[in-house]
Amino acid sequence: MRCFASLSMTGGEGLRMTGEMKAAREANGGAGLPLFADEPRAFLTVSELSEVIKGTLDRELDAVWVVGEISNFRIPPSGHLYFTLKDDKSQIAAVMFRRQGLELTFQPENGMEVLCFGRVGLYAARGDLQIYVETMEPRGQGALYLAFEQLKRRLDQEGLFAGERKRPLPFLPRSIGIVTSLKGAAIRDMLRILADRFPERGVVIRPVRVQGEGAASEIAEGITELGRSGLVEVMIVGRGGGSLEDLWAFNEEAVARAIYAAPVPVISAVGHEVDFTIADFVADHRAPTPTAAAEMVVPRKEGLLEQIQSLNHRLVRVIEARLEAEREEWRALARRLADPRRRLRENQLRLDELSLSLWRRFRDCLERLRERLSHGAGRLGSLSPLAVLERGYSITHKMPEEVVVKDSGSVGVGDLLRITFARGKALCRVEKKE
Repeated sequence: MRCFASLSMTGGEGLRMTGEMKAAREANGGAGLPLFADEPRAFLTVSELSEVIKGTLDRELDAVWVVGEISNFRIPPSGHLYFTLKDDKSQIAAVMFRRQGLELTFQPENGMEVLCFGRVGLYAARGDLQIYVETMEPRGQGALYLAFEQLKRRLDQEGLFAGERKRPLPFLPRSIGIVTSLKGAAIRDMLRILADRFPERGVVIRPVRVQGEGAASEIAEGITELGRSGLVEVMIVGRGGGSLEDLWAFNEEAVARAIYAAPVPVISAVGHEVDFTIADFVADHRAPTPTAAAEMVVPRKEGLLEQIQSLNHRLVRVIEARLEAEREEWRALARRLADPRRRLRENQLRLDELSLSLWRRFRDCLERLRERLSHGAGRLGSLSPLAVLERGYSITHKMPEEVVVKDSGSVGVGDLLRITFARGKALCRVEKKE
């Protein structure tokens, strides 16, 4: 209940407390309200004033919805969320404690318009008026949709959606892993399709909850376990259709990172063709439905057999055409080689012609060499010492040194000399020098 004090002015008597003020003062224990004129004055301390304001706020504004734009958003190490709510005319401080903040499905940001539920209180230590926010949701779009967009943007920036990291599906996997619920129609449809298309393939099912609290962690664990088991070559992760809330487990970060870390290719098959989840963007392949995922993972056995038969027919036709071409080439070669003896005679004649030509060229070359040799021998003969001896000259050597004697000064009386003539030699002894 609110109490208001009113003052009245009476002629010349100054300000006096009215009956309403006195009643309020008495209800308040006789303190806290100012007294004038004939009563001594009383004052509120700052703490008392803060308590009055705080009590009033607790009574009047203990549960309010406030719409405004976030600014000055910050999260200190304590984990509490501090921000300012504002509109075009006013602003007010706001705080959301860590426990309530962890329950948010989206990340508040500056400039975001939000709806906040909480209570208005006074922080007495500083006299600050602020809103203690209990819950918050974005205005104009659902919190789940905003959380979806924010996580999608963040994971995309980290590279989890990159096309170059996506792996092709194995052509004919020996075993297929499925992470889904055993209660829905999706598992029955997938098993039926797999059995119809290629019944010899093995299937390993990891049952999980696909919606509700804790479903995301179960799905992530199932993906991790199947990947580590080494039992499967490809994996299908999905469920049937539903609302955004029903499919939300496949929008959780834990599921996205489990798909990203899977050692085998992953097909995301969540909901219907119009439904998109974070799992679809991270997975190596997206199937519009679980049934389509089963059709993607293995081909139809009958279709493969038909394709093999068609390829076999084509191969036979190609081999037959190649054999016919080889036969025709052989026939042409046989026609050219109908009489090998004629070809041999032709080659023999050609060999004779080449031999005769070679002999003529050899003979001509030999004759030219003889002429060159004769000419060279003549020149050498004219320069030979023997030719000089033929003209009456001789060569004298001093014995026993075998030194050619060029003048008489190199010999003495009594020296033995050998004289070489054009024909024959003579040994002489020097008796006199001139």
